[in-house]
Amino acid sequence: MLRALIFDFDGLIIDTESAIYESWRELYASHGQVLTIEQWSQCVGTDFSSVYDPKLDLEQLTGLTFDWVAMDRQLYDRVSVLLDGYDALPGVRERLQEARELGLPCSIASSSPLSWVSKHVENLGLRDYFANISTRDHVERIKPHPDLFLDAAQKLDVGTDEVIVFEDSLNGLKAARAAGIRCVVVPGPTTRHLDFSGAWQHLASLDSTSVSDFALMLK
Repeated sequence: MLRALIFDFDGLIIDTESAIYESWRELYASHGQVLTIEQWSQCVGTDFSSVYDPKLDLEQLTGLTFDWVAMDRQLYDRVSVLLDGYDALPGVRERLQEARELGLPCSIASSSPLSWVSKHVENLGLRDYFANISTRDHVERIKPHPDLFLDAAQKLDVGTDEVIVFEDSLNGLKAARAAGIRCVVVPGPTTRHLDFSGAWQHLASLDSTSVSDFALMLK
């Protein structure tokens, strides 16, 4: 029986992933380098150190050493400009409202910091839809490890077979599978080219189905 829902944040609730990629693509271009979507997608849903590090990559390509504290501030400011006026992705508000009406509590499980997630969730007016938020501030390991999803499920007081995860990244899918939780993949512009074999369901958008459909599948 379906008792709860867990949502990824970046690229699933709001398309921060495209804005973040664009800011990095611009940085690479300003130094005469190309950052492809295939390169970037390796770190979507996780941090830079575990799979692909664009900071190290750019330094190796240019032979330069950057002040990454200052550069991170510039990138953050650029992402904020790009995200200005962005709304939640199609279907997000509808699925959250539907879950509320069905009495299914929802959680966010994100590899991003709590400050980042909370800021945008508040700006979108969605905070009241979530019983709790699990981020890199709450666990030892982020995606593709299962810790975030296990933490979210524990806070929701549900078993891993009683909850489904909505994800847009391959690292998120790997984390859900490692946690033993069914994963509904909803890829975005930065991840559509990836192979999501092993996903429980694969959707083009969250407005293409309903929570009731998933609940029926688990009866």
